[in-house]
Amino acid sequence: MINVEALTFHYKTTPVFENFNWQAQSGDSWAVLGPSGCGKSTLLALLAGLRFPSAGKVRINGEILKRPRPHTGLILQDYGLLPWATVRQNAGLGLAVRAFYGADGIHAPRELSRNLPVESWLERLGLNAMADKYPAQLSGGQRQRTAIARTLALQPDLLLMDEPFSSLDAPTREALQTLTMELVAEHGLTLVMVTHSIEEAALLGRKILLLNEPPNHAAHVIENTSAGKPGYRDNAEYQALCRELREKM
Repeated sequence: MINVEALTFHYKTTPVFENFNWQAQSGDSWAVLGPSGCGKSTLLALLAGLRFPSAGKVRINGEILKRPRPHTGLILQDYGLLPWATVRQNAGLGLAVRAFYGADGIHAPRELSRNLPVESWLERLGLNAMADKYPAQLSGGQRQRTAIARTLALQPDLLLMDEPFSSLDAPTREALQTLTMELVAEHGLTLVMVTHSIEEAALLGRKILLLNEPPNHAAHVIENTSAGKPGYRDNAEYQALCRELREKM
């Protein structure tokens, strides 16, 4: 699915990655963890086609990434909702943009698959009751659910999430973490989620990519095969992994 090959990236004279290699298989759930400024969000931007390597390549499904691809979904911390649009309109925004461009292979897939109606996603994500409300009238969790609905309506195969739950209260954050795991499993998505939270990385990432102070030369990968299993949050294995990650950061 994802092949990062001899990646070098720097901001002006500040190197973030140097000759960095990493692979992610289709259907994997990855958490990208590390201290502030280590390159987590930069890596996500490179995978999204919003930034490009100084050297090396990023391949997705064998193709060198030269632009944002229509099968990649990106969910940001600030939700990216239009304040003047309702929940229903925000959830359908991606589909409206895709319909405008048509199946050109750049902004939309050449072979458009049948998209679930936006109403189906509003129902699945518990947003029916506030479909005609505006973002300012919603809680943080409801805004994030709207962003998720907008992204999944496009039927991505790769879901990128950048600190999606960090600004939410604990109960809402835990509920959306559980929802994310359910959606990834239901739709066979490949997930790459950036987080500052050790606990969140241990909960959601079946594989954890640990980045260090830049420049990053090697991919430090920690296997976490129990992630997503019922009750894992209360398991001794989970607590042990959190301690291990804390020691390595």
